Amino acid sequence: MRMKWSVGVLTVIATLPLLTARADEIPEKYRGAVQKGLKYLAKQQFKDGHWGANGDQYPVSMTGLGGLAMLMEGSTVREGQYAKNIRAAADWLMARSMKGNNRDGLVGNPDHPTETGRYMYGHGFGTLFLACVYGEEDEKERRERLRDILTRAVKYIANAQSTKGGWFYTSAKDGHDQDEGSVTITQMQALRACKNAGIPVPKDVVKKGYDYLKKSTTARGGVVYSLGRGGFGAPVGGERPALTAAAIACLFSAGEYKDDLVKKWFRFCQTAIPVTGSAMHDEYTHFYYAQSVYILGDDGWERFFGSTPADQRVTWSAYRKNLFDRLVQMQNADGSWSGGGGFSVGPVYSTAVFCTIMQLDKGTLPIWQR
Repeated sequence: MRMKWSVGVLTVIATLPLLTARADEIPEKYRGAVQKGLKYLAKQQFKDGHWGANGDQYPVSMTGLGGLAMLMEGSTVREGQYAKNIRAAADWLMARSMKGNNRDGLVGNPDHPTETGRYMYGHGFGTLFLACVYGEEDEKERRERLRDILTRAVKYIANAQSTKGGWFYTSAKDGHDQDEGSVTITQMQALRACKNAGIPVPKDVVKKGYDYLKKSTTARGGVVYSLGRGGFGAPVGGERPALTAAAIACLFSAGEYKDDLVKKWFRFCQTAIPVTGSAMHDEYTHFYYAQSVYILGDDGWERFFGSTPADQRVTWSAYRKNLFDRLVQMQNADGSWSGGGGFSVGPVYSTAVFCTIMQLDKGTLPIWQR
């Protein structure tokens, strides 16, 4: 199934240095696990179109992530096995685009008890999903509505940015001029997806976000939790492997493959993220690290670092085998994954994340294509 993208997006994609000629299919031995996982997600979707974690927690974030997992399958808002699920999720999120006052453009519900203190996560994942849906929406009225929602969502992200250039769980406009790495990555990928969809994105906002990640990088090459809490520079010893992996994915999704920061981050992740065995924040870490290693492919490491012994390279085929084999073993009979480290919020979250990771080979969405 082919997706519709603008000429500008196709031109950018065609010139990327690490691109392969075509996307590959998921290796056959993993297809059954993906199918079971997606069927589980479909059964967990509420009748009004949304998903929730551990009952009904973080509904905006979970709906964005669940919808993305189904888009990765190749279904769209118009056709495919999960078209109805995707459309229902899109409808639910579109209905939560706020209008008026200082929250105009926010995709979310700050009054929900589990969203109040961290609504920027939901906004980021919701905006990312809706931007990916936009490319396939051919109903004029819905398309115009989506464009308006995404345009205002981008403005909301811009206004929510902190003075240090990052983003926090809540908007700077709400008096929370703070920053946190994982929220920053979520907003920057949402901005990139909107740009891919043809929605105007202010360059200065992206530049400030990039500078924030650069300042948040220690001499060891890792990204710290918060630049604000680190004073004037990122303290060595405060690096977070998950955030460093997310930073790589952020620049890769923006088409930045030659940046020296990417090299530093990859070197740090190579030793800090265990490919076998469980890791703290397992889902989150591999959600972003998998995106990065997939785009790196099997020959990208040597393009970055020159000739390297095979056992010292990071490659997609080796990473995929180690991680995917473990995921197949961990999957429950109902198709779900129970969750990994302390960051996990239940099987809907874990299953959406792992299904997305295991479908990267399909190359369905531009945000995660080689």
